Amino acid sequence: TTKMANQEAAEIQISELDLLSSMFPYEEEFAVTDQLALAELKYYVENESAEVPSSKVQFLLNIKTEVPNASTVEFSISCALPFKYPSVLPEITVRSSLLSRSQQILLNSDLKTYLMQNFSGEPCILSAREWVKDHAAAYIDKDLSSFSMAASDATKSEVTTFTRLWIYSHHIYNKQKRKNIIDWAKELSLSGFCMPGKPGVVCVEGLQSSCEEFWSRIRRLTWKRILIRHREDVSLEGGGHAEIQKQRKFPALEEKCFDAHGARGNHMDLGQLYNFLEEKGCADIFQMYFGVEGH
Repeated sequence: TTKMANQEAAEIQISELDLLSSMFPYEEEFAVTDQLALAELKYYVENESAEVPSSKVQFLLNIKTEVPNASTVEFSISCALPFKYPSVLPEITVRSSLLSRSQQILLNSDLKTYLMQNFSGEPCILSAREWVKDHAAAYIDKDLSSFSMAASDATKSEVTTFTRLWIYSHHIYNKQKRKNIIDWAKELSLSGFCMPGKPGVVCVEGLQSSCEEFWSRIRRLTWKRILIRHREDVSLEGGGHAEIQKQRKFPALEEKCFDAHGARGNHMDLGQLYNFLEEKGCADIFQMYFGVEGH
């Protein structure tokens, strides 16, 4: 069943992370950058009933390698493990201050090809690290004048991604947080809505990079619990302003208060939330938040 496959994938991820931390005990060689995601993953493995983790485990591997003229070059490999990994490839980006943009693009696409050809369905982080150690330095001196033409053509038609994040919080009462949510969305040209109270629901939509910036700011605030319940990504060819506007389901980011009831006037009327989502063509999200069919 999917549940078993998911548990198994999660167990493989954890044992691979354990292996990495025992091989590279120093923070400067290996560091998990998203502790919350790792905690969620471990909890998922230990608790039959746990929900599927909402975010990917992310970590960095740093490598120093010699280049022919005997100087040392540092490469950093940032990795994110999709929940289905290892049955899908990890998301890996290799960077170095000595690589030009086109050298970096080529290096990353060659690494991906190598992983696709050799590791479909099995853990491959160590092999990726080895490959970088053995091959990456060679890309620094590659003359890519012919390639960079192709790369600049490729960047012109770069695909823009429109993203919609559905964020769930245990509660949102704090006035300052509510102000931040609205101000930051405005600053980042995101639309959506925020439903304060308990639970708290925030939806933001717009350019992928803006949504990710919004999320990284929001999650740094103190929360009892906050997570991305669901994420939608749509690739837009050309991705001009008009294309993005077309994808939006909400005109701006506004706070939505549905008739509150409860002692502190803080429990929102979920029926009204359901109707609101249904009007916007997002009714299926209700079930992702509350695990029940809405009516």
